[in-house]
Amino acid sequence: MTCAAAVRQSFGHRASGGPAALVRVLAVLLLALALALGAQAQPVAGVELLELAATRGAERIEVDYQLRLALPQPVQEAAQRGVPLYFVATASLWKPRWYWRDDRVARVRREWRLSYQPLTDTWRVSQGGLGQSHATLAEALATMTRSGGWRLADASQGEADGRDYVEFEWMLDTSQLPRPLQIGVTGVGGGGQWALRVERSVKLEAAPAPASLPAGSGVARP
Repeated sequence: MTCAAAVRQSFGHRASGGPAALVRVLAVLLLALALALGAQAQPVAGVELLELAATRGAERIEVDYQLRLALPQPVQEAAQRGVPLYFVATASLWKPRWYWRDDRVARVRREWRLSYQPLTDTWRVSQGGLGQSHATLAEALATMTRSGGWRLADASQGEADGRDYVEFEWMLDTSQLPRPLQIGVTGVGGGGQWALRVERSVKLEAAPAPASLPAGSGVARP
């Protein structure tokens, strides 16, 4: 019986049943509210781009991004059984050209390896020759899904005039999974729950100028 049906049934029984009937109705309503809040608290599996910005400062062009990532159950189960997962982020700076295809003037790439350590019940994220262990999966995912000040290029390589733009991509690289997973044992070949990818383009903007101090508020020199 659903919560809504239980509420209707409670109201249907002896509307004038006195305090006991009222208590039952309130209990059912509280239960329905708790279940609804619990359902909302469960993260929806998949990846979502929350923020993306590309700015040109005095010395360099930087990319900031933040994603929300919840691993689908098959992906998380595979990792807990010893399958390492590889995630890749790329950012490219493009200059539009009216006479030919747009020109890519810079590109950067990051790659992470996520693995589960059963002996310590921890998650390890490796990048290059460095690695760090995390107590929870959420903490491990957070290190791969947000970045501030990621250097893309020198400032001289782009113009923040509204024409230059940056293409950003973040994905689970299924090409690095063991071969049996790639050929369809878990549906990787057809996408499905393993198709964790986001792509977005954003215009290159000028970095905001630092706020100037009011007159007379400077630090006095000795």
